[in-house]
Amino acid sequence: MKDKDSFEKLLECQKKWEEKTRKALEKRPERCDNFYTNSGIEIKRLYTELDMQDFDYLEDLGFPGEFPYTRGIYPTMYRGRLWTMRQYAGYGTAEESNNRYKFLLSQGQTGLSVAFDLPTQMGYDSDHPLSQGEVGKVGVAIDSLKDMELLFDGIPLDKVSTSMTINAPAAVLLAMYIVLAQNQGVPLEELSGTIQNDILKEYIARGTYIFPPEPSMRLITDIFEFCSRYMPKWNTISISGYHIREAGATAVQEVAFTLSDGIAYVEAAIKAGLAIDDFAPRLSFFFNAHNDLFEEVAKFRAARRLWAKIMKERFNAQNPSSMMLRFHTQTAGSTLTAQQPDNNIVRVAIQALSAVLGGTQSLHTNSRDEALALPSEDSVRIALRTQQILAHESGITETVDPLAGSYYIENLTDMIEESANKYIEKIDKMGGAVKAIENGFMQQEIQDSAYEYQMAIESGNRIVVGVNKYQIEEEPPRGLLKVDPAVARFQIEKLRELKASRNNSKVSEALNNLKDCAKTCKNLMPPIIECVKAYCTLGEICDALRSVFGEYKASINI
Repeated sequence: MKDKDSFEKLLECQKKWEEKTRKALEKRPERCDNFYTNSGIEIKRLYTELDMQDFDYLEDLGFPGEFPYTRGIYPTMYRGRLWTMRQYAGYGTAEESNNRYKFLLSQGQTGLSVAFDLPTQMGYDSDHPLSQGEVGKVGVAIDSLKDMELLFDGIPLDKVSTSMTINAPAAVLLAMYIVLAQNQGVPLEELSGTIQNDILKEYIARGTYIFPPEPSMRLITDIFEFCSRYMPKWNTISISGYHIREAGATAVQEVAFTLSDGIAYVEAAIKAGLAIDDFAPRLSFFFNAHNDLFEEVAKFRAARRLWAKIMKERFNAQNPSSMMLRFHTQTAGSTLTAQQPDNNIVRVAIQALSAVLGGTQSLHTNSRDEALALPSEDSVRIALRTQQILAHESGITETVDPLAGSYYIENLTDMIEESANKYIEKIDKMGGAVKAIENGFMQQEIQDSAYEYQMAIESGNRIVVGVNKYQIEEEPPRGLLKVDPAVARFQIEKLRELKASRNNSKVSEALNNLKDCAKTCKNLMPPIIECVKAYCTLGEICDALRSVFGEYKASINI
């Protein structure tokens, strides 16, 4: 507001408008009494300069590439470089997934994103009894370095950025990638990519954990230390709000719980003796993009500003890179419907738009048929083309943070930051994220939000097109991708051949060395790498660690 006279004039004009609107409402009422975002933030009928009386441009926004990074972490954002276009992919065998990766790269994808099957995520080999019926189903089966060699056959690791969605056994899969790069002659300092490596959200929302929290946090900080020395371009963790949101959290809860987890990782690394500015620049985040376009844009901006303040004020970070919240986004799988699956193309486009307007560094767009099966090649191509059309035809990449200054967006950004910060303060008082998880606080909050969301759909207060309104008679879906049950037999046979052909005395020696190391405070990455070189299997390595660390059994007081 320029001066007192301008304020008074605007206030007078707004009062006149409100009176005029009141009369209009008598003739034509609004669709409902109150409007809310998906997080329950009430939406006013109109936002004006009066809603920004406390707004300070330099303090609240600043410039792109400068603290508090509300407008983006780089000065030129997409004018300089577009986001990395990834398609989360992997199914069946390493050979099948390799073919899919080459197809995606040929279609213009600029980074790989590896989906692992459930046994791999849980640290089991394909021949383990608990793996039965799950081998290669929701991702690719990786039992050893041999599979990793097949997965990236013909793909030079110094030419692509690779994201691996793996958590409890992240150190093992990273070790496989490292050895594969060494075998390709690629220096470790040239490797770029990300491992998810976020175990806390597994306890909160997803469940693919192996070890108890303390040794799990040790593995994570060991990765931080190793990569800070040898892999400067590698993102050592992708602190994930995506799965928290998929479980039913609101946008506010997604920001709050994700950043609380981030605080816990930073505290663990500092406790382990690492300097904040040695590891913090390689922290990254992973967020969900939902359907409420403006709330999602505001969410990304609020998260970036809040994290910058946390790193600067709480942890006294000095390196600007330590304060930058760099994030990957995936469109919301939970919003996709089996009914009228072509509608999902529109949903994904809206969600991807929010991610780009919010300043994402990397993006995966879901395919239209993912509510029914693993995506077909045609569906994956449409999803990738959605990103490419946004990048090259929409015009939204031509200026930085184009929605900045919108009275609504700035107000919503402030509201999300304020609400998320209250959650973080509450979690701090509980003793931090680990304690809040052990007490079941975050889990209960998510369950309550998920219940409210579902009740709104069932009551008809929230419309899902094609589900509770605008239904049609539909033919059964055709052309869905199905994983051949023979994949498991093929994978188990490969595993049997590997165990027969490798040097098993070296395997035993490497595994025993890993166990001994796990009983000390030494960094576990070097002995895990030696296990991988000896062609120890994923299950053997995880079992060695299980014998020392034990397994986590969920027992929470909700």
